[in-house]
Amino acid sequence: MTDADTAPVSVDFGDDGLVPAVAQDAETGEVLMLAYVDAEALAATRETGYAHYHSRSRDELWKKGGNSGHTQAVEEVRVDCDADALLYLVDQTGGACHTGYESCFHRTVDGETVGERAFDPDEVYGE
Repeated sequence: MTDADTAPVSVDFGDDGLVPAVAQDAETGEVLMLAYVDAEALAATRETGYAHYHSRSRDELWKKGGNSGHTQAVEEVRVDCDADALLYLVDQTGGACHTGYESCFHRTVDGETVGERAFDPDEVYGE
């Protein structure tokens, strides 16, 4: 093993300061969601051990589960070969999708629901 194999990676946040981050269930391998991370979100994730992301619609830092309680304890953060995408291996509490499903990837492109509902969003968010 060389020093290059163990050196910290400098994440390329690009021109907009964001990188995509896939959240994957650390135990099952199921892909739960895709969100965006900036340097502040990555630092908060590493500091707290819980997934933090950057909300593009609100232009702010958000902790996953901050409102719902459906948190993601991060077991490991991986970076891709180009250092411009992240993989969060997580222990998901509750559903990952704000629509109530276990995964945000709960539909096929033809509209068939293939995922399981984990909670009622009306009860959690009062929508």
